[in-house]
Amino acid sequence: MTAFPGWLPPRAVAAMAAACLLAGVPAARAQVAPPFAELYRQTSNAPRQVELDAEVERAEGLARQARARPNPTVSVMTENVFGQSPYDGFGRSENTFQINQPVELGGKRSARIAAGLAGVEAAQLRTREGRLAYAYELARAYAAAEIADRRIQLAQAAVSEAEADLKVAVALVDAGKEARLRSLQAETEANALRALVDTAKAEKTGAYARLSAFAGQGQAYTSLADPLLSRLWSRVEAGPIDASSAPPYLTAKAEAEAASQRVTLARRQAVPDVTISLGVRRLEIDKANALVAGLTVPFPLFDRNRGNIDAAQAELRGAQAREAALRLEIDAAIRGALAMNEAANARSAAADRTLATAQEGYRLARIAYEAGKSPLIELIASRRALAVARGVVLDARASQFDARANLARLQGQTITGDIIQ
Repeated sequence: MTAFPGWLPPRAVAAMAAACLLAGVPAARAQVAPPFAELYRQTSNAPRQVELDAEVERAEGLARQARARPNPTVSVMTENVFGQSPYDGFGRSENTFQINQPVELGGKRSARIAAGLAGVEAAQLRTREGRLAYAYELARAYAAAEIADRRIQLAQAAVSEAEADLKVAVALVDAGKEARLRSLQAETEANALRALVDTAKAEKTGAYARLSAFAGQGQAYTSLADPLLSRLWSRVEAGPIDASSAPPYLTAKAEAEAASQRVTLARRQAVPDVTISLGVRRLEIDKANALVAGLTVPFPLFDRNRGNIDAAQAELRGAQAREAALRLEIDAAIRGALAMNEAANARSAAADRTLATAQEGYRLARIAYEAGKSPLIELIASRRALAVARGVVLDARASQFDARANLARLQGQTITGDIIQ
């Protein structure tokens, strides 16, 4: 189990290593989460990913349907039968077999195809944006599981240090250099810290359960094959990000184009279609056949598709407004993300300095207490300060990770640098 450099005392590391060896058989059966890049690739069948794929497939199906031409109709008609004489039988019947073919005018089919293709492109970009959001949330869940592991390590380290201080306090009490109250105080502190270990373990169970749920796994993970936070310790400068190439803006732009195509389609649908009819009529009285032809043209007196045109135009105005607003919001989001990344780097560096100071303070306080030159309360205070400093470092690493994951999402990448198409 990897620890942050300088966080754990040697005795805590040795104790955890021995525990891992003793638990070797159960660990072999543990469900280990693969490295993040591999885990993301394995989530293609996760419910969230399947939902995104279904959106694209739906748009592709609509685009294929847009290419379909109107179906012809076939009609069979019999006239002049079962009436009064001389039309009381079939002797004077006229039987007509006719095919009617609707013909779209005004470029409806081409406009429908263009709208379908624009819808597919918008769906693909929405799916890409959804995949980026999913990768971001999956990375945060992965990091949360690792953070839960780290918190257990920190809690166990605090217990080990408290138990070591308790032994010193007991030795001083036995030597008559300290009142028994001091050993009781040290024991109380150690017991309180042991309870924190149990709390940290419960939080780990929840974190791994959430990671498994995000990954679409029925069986919960229990450990990570390759921690992520350790990759981000070194300071990484984030380059400029072009707002016009950010996935959310590209999605909004594609949706505005699709709305524009739907306006064109609505306008062309106002053009009336014609129906060409062609058939054969059988005249029984003359024992002869005759050709029947016709042309049907609707008269656009009541329905001129104005409502659909107005609705499509309103949808276009809304999509264009969203595109313009999103461009401004992405510009602001990029500036904010870059600033947060710089702040996270600075916070992480400051936390490291705080930890080094707290470690030195605890070391000196323990030496002074063992020599009888300082009271137990100062040792406990310095150990608590060290525990707080370790927690501050972990929180700083988590903020640093979140800032870089957000930058990666705006750049169209996962936290590990894989490009999402």
